[in-house]
Amino acid sequence: MHSLKSQHTMARIKGDSMAVAAITLFCVLHLPHPAQAHAKGLYKTQAEAEQRAKELGCKGTHQNNGLWMPCAHEAMLHQELRQE
Repeated sequence: MHSLKSQHTMARIKGDSMAVAAITLFCVLHLPHPAQAHAKGLYKTQAEAEQRAKELGCKGTHQNNGLWMPCAHEAMLHQELRQE
């Protein structure tokens, strides 16, 4: 009887793990994420970032790990990208 209970518990844990994996995958694929904003907002030159800032309706640029991003700061960029 003890091994039957253990097998039932293991099957339940496996099912719960699959549900968590499915929910995580859905969120990664369908919800906005800051990394996606970075992919849309990284430019090699300040001029490119300035042009994108004008398109987004924000002012200024800032650097992030050696690349240029539109808007004066990152929070403003994320706000503008969500409104797009």
